[in-house]
Amino acid sequence: MTRRQLTVTQFVGAILALACYVAGLSSAPTANLPQQLSARDFWKLSEELSEPNGTFRSDNLLSNEIWLQHVIPELAKTVKGGRVYLGVGPEQNFTYIAALKPSMAFIVDVRRGNLQLHLMYKALFELSNDRADFVSKLFAKKRPAGLSTSSTALEIFNAYSEVPTSEALFKEITKSVQDHLLKTRGLPLEAEDLRGIEYVENAFYWYGPGIHYNSSGGRMGRMMATYFDLMVATDAEGRSRSYLASEENFNVLKDLHAKNLLVPVVGNFGGPKALRAVGQYVKERGGTVTAFYLSNVEQYLDQQGLWPAFCSNVAALPLDDASAFIRAVRPGPNSSGFGGFGMGLTNQLGKMAEETKSCPK
Repeated sequence: MTRRQLTVTQFVGAILALACYVAGLSSAPTANLPQQLSARDFWKLSEELSEPNGTFRSDNLLSNEIWLQHVIPELAKTVKGGRVYLGVGPEQNFTYIAALKPSMAFIVDVRRGNLQLHLMYKALFELSNDRADFVSKLFAKKRPAGLSTSSTALEIFNAYSEVPTSEALFKEITKSVQDHLLKTRGLPLEAEDLRGIEYVENAFYWYGPGIHYNSSGGRMGRMMATYFDLMVATDAEGRSRSYLASEENFNVLKDLHAKNLLVPVVGNFGGPKALRAVGQYVKERGGTVTAFYLSNVEQYLDQQGLWPAFCSNVAALPLDDASAFIRAVRPGPNSSGFGGFGMGLTNQLGKMAEETKSCPK
C-alpha cells in the first residue's frame, strides 16, 4: 500500500468513526423537560406526585441557615442545561435555584403547609414587577421612593425598615393573591389550602422583615436569623447571593414560576411515593438532578428509622457524578455524609451518586 493509499484509508476510517460517534450521541438520552406547563398540568403534576399530608414540629416559614450561601461558589460549578433541582422547606431554595438556574424544580416537604407557602410565593413572584415590589407585597408595606432594579438587598430592606405596615395594603394583597391563584391561574384550591395561604400571609404581615424561624410558634428568637439577615447575607468571600440580591437572581425565580416549572410536592423523603415519582418523571424526560437540598431532614429520618428508605429513594433518582447534596449540619469531625446530622448551623455538599451507590434502588 502506498503512502497516498494509506492516507486515504485513514481519512475514510476517521470519517466512519466520527459518523459512529455522532450516531451514538443522537441515541443517548437527551433532556426533554417541559419548557412550560399549563396551570392545569402544574396542579395535576403536584397532586399526582404528592403523598398524604404529614406533620413536623414547626411550621417552618423561614430558614434558620445563615451560612447557606457559603457552598454556592462550589455548587455553581455543576451548572448545566437540562438539569433539575430538588429541595425542601421555604425560601432558602430560591437562593440555590437562582445560583443553579435549573430547567425545573421540585420542592418536596412532608407538610402541606409548605406547599401552601410556596403557592403564596408563586402568586407574589408573578404579581411583582421587581424585587422592591415583591418585598412590598410580602410584608404589606407601601413601596418607598428611590428604589430601583439596581438597588442592593441591603438598600431595599433598609428602606422598608422605615415604612409602617399597612393593614389596608395587606387586605388588598391577600385578595390579589387569592384571585391570582383561583381566577388567573385557575387552580382548584380547596378551603384548607386557602386557609393555609392566609395563615402564611398573616405571619409575614404581622412579623415583617424581622420574622425568624421561631416567630409563628411564639418562641424566643435569640440568635435566629431574620428575613432581613438572610437576604443581606453573603458567601465566604463577601458576595451577596440571596435570591433578592439582584434582579437577575429574582428573575430566575420569576421566570420559573411564570412557566409553572417550580412544583411544590407533599411527601416524606423516606416515603413510598413522592421522591420516586419525581425521579421517574425526570428520568422519563432525560433530565438529571443537579442538586438536592436536604436541610437537616436526615436527622429526623434517622430518628424515625427511615434512612434506608430515603437512601434507596435517592439512589433511584437520575444522577451523575456532579449531582450534589446540600445539607445543613452541625460543625464537627463527623458532620458530613450520611450520619452527620445537625441543627443547620453550616451547610455542606455531598456527592449523591457516591453516597447512595450501595443502597438498593
